[in-house]
Amino acid sequence: MILAEVVGTVVAPVQIPVLDGEILLILRPISPDGRPSGKTRIGVDRAGAGVGDRVLVLDEGNSARQILGDKDAAVKTIVVAVVDYVETGGKLAYDHRTRS
Repeated sequence: MILAEVVGTVVAPVQIPVLDGEILLILRPISPDGRPSGKTRIGVDRAGAGVGDRVLVLDEGNSARQILGDKDAAVKTIVVAVVDYVETGGKLAYDHRTRS
């Protein structure tokens, strides 16, 4: 599981059937303090996230397929939660209410 920031959306009018009706988000992995920490990827949104939100992302195909309920789905990355806040070392590193 990784922490990521939603940086955009993807619109794909022609896609595989398992993605019909799904929202696709562009996700930038980040460290707890918000610094970029990996390659940007596209994920299926199952948490109702939007651009600017910090989210928890499963980036492992079997888990994503289980959430989608399709053992043969060609999906690896899925957003499973919107993050309210991140605390490290007893200090608040991110708070959704203030976006800091």
